[in-house]
Amino acid sequence: MAKVTSKLQLTLPKRLAEQFGIVPGDDVDFEAAGDVIRLIPPGARARTALNSIERLRLFDEDTAEQRERERALQLPPQAPARRDWSREDLYTRGDSRDDALDEPD
Repeated sequence: MAKVTSKLQLTLPKRLAEQFGIVPGDDVDFEAAGDVIRLIPPGARARTALNSIERLRLFDEDTAEQRERERALQLPPQAPARRDWSREDLYTRGDSRDDALDEPD
């Protein structure tokens, strides 16, 4: 973790600088990203906002890929047989904590 100086400067950890090819003298960009700040190294392109047509195109492509993955799954041809319990049984089986406290030992 880096500390911010009184001049609002900070030191980038060496391993991150090496990983992203940042060297002394490079200009880096900072970008607000929700509740965090993103540091963009030199040569890296900041993400630009997509227009609605491009977003819909990407959504349609991803949806088609998801449908293909779903088709590849080995799902049973029928719904599973009826189970021997109901949702209500989950709340009525066994002693509840209140019942256990009410019974004398």
